[in-house]
Amino acid sequence: MSTKTDFGPPNYKELLPPVIEKNYGQWKYHERLQPGLLRHVADSGDEIYTVRVGSPRLVSTDWIKDMCAIADEYCGGYLRFTSRHNLEFLVSDKSKVEPLIAHLKAMGLPVGGTGHAISNPVHTQGWIHCHTPATDASGIVKSVMDDLYEYFVDMKLPAYCRISLACCLNMCGAVHCSDIAILGIHRKPPKVNHEIVQAKCEIPNVIAACPTGAIRPDPKNKSLVVNEDRCMYCGNCYTMCPGMPVADPVGDGVSIWVGGKISSARTPPKFSRLVIPFLPNNPPRWPEVTSAVRNIVEVWASHAHKHERMGEWIDRIGWERFFDLSGIPFEVQLIDDFTMASDTFRSTPTFKW
Repeated sequence: MSTKTDFGPPNYKELLPPVIEKNYGQWKYHERLQPGLLRHVADSGDEIYTVRVGSPRLVSTDWIKDMCAIADEYCGGYLRFTSRHNLEFLVSDKSKVEPLIAHLKAMGLPVGGTGHAISNPVHTQGWIHCHTPATDASGIVKSVMDDLYEYFVDMKLPAYCRISLACCLNMCGAVHCSDIAILGIHRKPPKVNHEIVQAKCEIPNVIAACPTGAIRPDPKNKSLVVNEDRCMYCGNCYTMCPGMPVADPVGDGVSIWVGGKISSARTPPKFSRLVIPFLPNNPPRWPEVTSAVRNIVEVWASHAHKHERMGEWIDRIGWERFFDLSGIPFEVQLIDDFTMASDTFRSTPTFKW
């Protein structure tokens, strides 16, 4: 009798719609029929349709049950979530496509995010779950996408645009290669609570967790000392020790980065670059962040060539011209003069300045 040792997810091929399983690896082409609707055609002539819906990253079990009920009614129960938290219904019966879209719109669910549009933003945990956030995640994404809704449900941008958010610079959301990245930043070093450090923390581990060597032992008090000049406010120490909180309601805020991409089409992948060093946390709607993101999107949309991603447009016109067109002031914080940076990174994204 064999013992089952793998209790992970089932093989994905067991969950494919029959038409995809039948034509696996034999697809001829796909086309975008309208925002949020894709048509895939196999060599055999079989078709399947994808209906994309924007969804929150954090959802309830009741919401998931509702989506599964819709999938049962219109597409045999087949649906999937993309890596950017879009919900996609896989419909093999063409006659059910339009009724499904009408049903989704009647429920207030946005259909779109395909082609030259803004797809669903990927984001981190924010204030709900994370212990080191400098800003919220779901709140800002909700505010930004409410404002940019027209660019999700329509394909009127020069190319597709990826917006991402990480609530601190540890970036578990991997925003460093996004057209527009919203990044929470701490601006003050951690405050050492010596009583908690002495009671709960392994001092060698906390020291080793600091990437810049800004933490050293304090043998006299059996605690730790922070060299504030070397601290980059990453919060790694708080991850190791609850006695070193880095969050601050006044000092914490948001920075904006642009021009990154993962795609290797036309040009190689590239990192996002800092363009706005600080915006305040103003929940629940974050008006400063929302207006800054809209400004960048619309300046790019007005001046870029067709199929030109944000970073490709900036490379063509130059960073100086980007700052002029967007009206964003060039601040000293945009120059990488961090004392621990290597020579190759001691430069500004607008190195011609």
